[in-house]
Amino acid sequence: MTLTLLHTAEIHQRAFDALRDRIAPGETLRHVVRPDWLARSQAGVPEDVAEEIAQAVAGATGAVLCTCTTIGPAAEAAGALRVDWPMMQDAARSGGDVLMVYTLESTLEPSLALLERALGEAGQGADVHLLALTQFWPLFEAGEREAFEAAIAGGVRDAVRDIPGLGAVVLAQGSMAGAAGLLADLGIPVLASPELALACALAAR
Repeated sequence: MTLTLLHTAEIHQRAFDALRDRIAPGETLRHVVRPDWLARSQAGVPEDVAEEIAQAVAGATGAVLCTCTTIGPAAEAAGALRVDWPMMQDAARSGGDVLMVYTLESTLEPSLALLERALGEAGQGADVHLLALTQFWPLFEAGEREAFEAAIAGGVRDAVRDIPGLGAVVLAQGSMAGAAGLLADLGIPVLASPELALACALAAR
């Protein structure tokens, strides 16, 4: 059965196709790419965008995975799996405080709410520390992926030194996933959403 993915950037289509080829070759992915949904949701998801997302979910055959954190709540309300939910569940099980890193301001509210929900469901009283690296988002928009990931990794390293007792680092946006590989020596889990979410969505079908 086909898995439909809702994206707000073309780069995510390529990234998830590559993930599919690595972890689930032969699976069929259908991509819906709507950059305008993100552009129109910088101050919160408006009603017309929520309606369009709901129509896309309703029109899909089989499961739907939303890969954008900003529009995630609207997609979940329509019946889709949010790309960051499996990651937040893993973070909640880490047994310590969580550093949540984000590069897009519109990501903050939905991602923080989801992480707090995961912590609540896991019965964890951990603190959440926030690291805003929004100054690096223009690098992603310009297609400078390696510079974007290196800048995130550097920011995380600096922050972790000042926060004892961390159980995990959460890279809130799927676009940040490449930075996790640059932080493999950090000594604590650095969680990124795409692979976890794709595996979970395929299994859930």
